[in-house]
Amino acid sequence: MQLANFVRERWKGVLFCLIIAIPATLLGKQIEVVGGPVFAILFGMVLALVFPKNRREQLAAGVTYTSKKVLQYAVILLGFGMNLSQILSKGAQSLPIIVATISTSLVIAFVLCRVMNVPGKIATLVGVGSSICGGSAIAATAPVIDADDREIAQAISVIFLFNVIAALVFPTLGGMLGLTNEGFGLFAGTAINDTSSVTAAASAWDSMHPGANVLESATVVKLTRTLAIIPITLVLACWQMHLARKAGGDAKSTFSLKRAFPCLCCSLCWRA
Repeated sequence: MQLANFVRERWKGVLFCLIIAIPATLLGKQIEVVGGPVFAILFGMVLALVFPKNRREQLAAGVTYTSKKVLQYAVILLGFGMNLSQILSKGAQSLPIIVATISTSLVIAFVLCRVMNVPGKIATLVGVGSSICGGSAIAATAPVIDADDREIAQAISVIFLFNVIAALVFPTLGGMLGLTNEGFGLFAGTAINDTSSVTAAASAWDSMHPGANVLESATVVKLTRTLAIIPITLVLACWQMHLARKAGGDAKSTFSLKRAFPCLCCSLCWRA
């Protein structure tokens, strides 16, 4: 009986998400600089404007379930696509640069948050998104800091803008800087946010420099960089529990570390 109620409440919203996901995925493969997740977000924003309120309420339970549970466990399964030995060999070479760039980016995000009076949750999402792995970092961090849909949308919009700029500009910029193939792979893998934009920039470089084969190295560097979301999300989780206790509330009621662990696995390999 409980299963029947569960399915009855959510099947419409789950089916709705599937209908959006199919064309978004196909478009993302055709236009890699944008990526499937961004197309899905844009479709959702447009449909939210035209759907009547009562229809949105009917879909809400299924959409929420898909955006939380289904997404979390789907990206865990994507982690099986990673080659750990390749990550360890190639990633170890780039690790010092990755740590330096992530640390610098997070510090700058914190300073600008204070100077520009940006809301803390939005600043956190933009900071981890720009320094680590774009939309996947935002998806992993948002449940941990209890960010709402508006804050997530604003952060993803910022990341999307700079993704497009980087994917279009970096191949030409790398040539102007006189980067080698190995140098550009490291440059793209550490400086561009989402994996889709990294692959777009690396593919453009390969087309400009036949035989360069930068795509593989840039992607490995990028996937190594995504692993940083695990310790950072754990730190944020501990900080949230500290704030809850400091406020005199029950930390367990406001945040669950167990609930966050599926989100940590988003960093393993969301190729978005």
